[in-house]
Amino acid sequence: MLAVAGPLAAPTAAADPGPAAGRQDRHRSDDGTDGAHRRGAGADDRKNDSGPGKGTARRHRSAPVKGPVLAAAADAADVPTGDGVHRSLDPAVHDGALATLNLAVADATTGTLLYGSGENTPATPASTTKLATAVAALALIPPTTRIATTVVRGSDPGSITLVGGGDPTLTALPTDQVRVGGQPVDADTAPASLADLAARTAAALKAAGTTTVRLGYDTSLYTGPLLHPEHDATNIAAVTPLMVDEGRIDPKSPDEAPARVFDPAGQAAGAFADRLRAEGVAVDGTPAQTPAPAGAAAIAEVRSPTVPRLVERLLTTSDNTLAEAVARQVAIAAKKPASFEGASAATLQALTALAVPTAGVVLNDGSGLSSKNLIPPITLTELLARAAAPDHPELRPVLTGLPVAGFTGTLVNRFGARSGAAAAAGVVRAKTGTLSGVATLAGTVVDADGRVLVFALMSRTNGGDARGAVDRIVARIAACGCR
Repeated sequence: MLAVAGPLAAPTAAADPGPAAGRQDRHRSDDGTDGAHRRGAGADDRKNDSGPGKGTARRHRSAPVKGPVLAAAADAADVPTGDGVHRSLDPAVHDGALATLNLAVADATTGTLLYGSGENTPATPASTTKLATAVAALALIPPTTRIATTVVRGSDPGSITLVGGGDPTLTALPTDQVRVGGQPVDADTAPASLADLAARTAAALKAAGTTTVRLGYDTSLYTGPLLHPEHDATNIAAVTPLMVDEGRIDPKSPDEAPARVFDPAGQAAGAFADRLRAEGVAVDGTPAQTPAPAGAAAIAEVRSPTVPRLVERLLTTSDNTLAEAVARQVAIAAKKPASFEGASAATLQALTALAVPTAGVVLNDGSGLSSKNLIPPITLTELLARAAAPDHPELRPVLTGLPVAGFTGTLVNRFGARSGAAAAAGVVRAKTGTLSGVATLAGTVVDADGRVLVFALMSRTNGGDARGAVDRIVARIAACGCR
């Protein structure tokens, strides 16, 4: 069995074990097409992923009582059948709020498709795109990697340069005031501190006899457009390798889409200059954008949480700015340009290397804000199955980062008492996705027999409660033994 109660848990028998056992070749249709309602493995072949918005109050609910979010794999005899899943879901998939619905349900242990409808048809993924970004990052980047923000000697005497390394979580707040998804941070998740960087820089400068400097800042790590095509200065900041508090005007804002500063890099450099002055180092003039000298000696640096912790954060809170930053780290790891285009190409390359089906996949960003992205449901379930696989423990933070239905992240206000899906609260973990006219959900669910299944639901809406309709479909999976 695989334990996933904690980040990057090693294979073990634990109280909160994840999907267990190896998987044989995953089900793929022979002709690559979808059936109208195709059912997967039956009795004869069993061997073989938005949250609280502006002004939204969080519900306080008791702990789940049905069982762990990721339960031990049940006996092979308890694998649902395609016919059983079809019978259970049939009434719910015809909800009038759903104009179209593409879906896939698979067994997490074997990866075998149990039920699909348009599962190979590319659809707009919205923020379930972040699953691809997360898997690519964890596959390519060593798990101990932290993103550095550095101060180096400038090209002129008495000058220093603040170099952005791509960490948007760098904070100007004291650690005890930092909140992620409304929750305090701990030693593993606490972001790097701008105040610490200034203190270390000032100490090094004073030790060298320097008390006055000119400050430059370097954002040359990224290439291509600064702004996402869907940039609105709330859902996402300008995409630059240097910023503090993700470019929020109010770093303490609890809003899901807070107002952002116009120039995150310039604002970060200005804040750093103020911190240096507070440490007793005078800064002449206004910080200027300038490339750091090649091979310049580092004076000080601070580092982000590890990449697995950043991945969990971007999934739980559906953080667009952080997702684009992590996508650029994927590009850098793949030796591609750190741009929207380079990151998308690097992500596809990483998924291909994992043998995840990518036919029909079109990526234009790492966050899912682009309405031009296309991913089939089968690709999302395969991503989740890879994350559950015993031979890919490095991908486990994809599962631990998924919001828990009714309790955390972007699912905190879903699967409630009046939703028609309350029975699935606590036993579903999923990545949400919402754009105008689009509602998606992809994740894991423990069924009535304790079997862990993966699912992806991708819908176009009719203007009704599409998210509620999607949640009710997942609740039917949770309630189903489906044999």
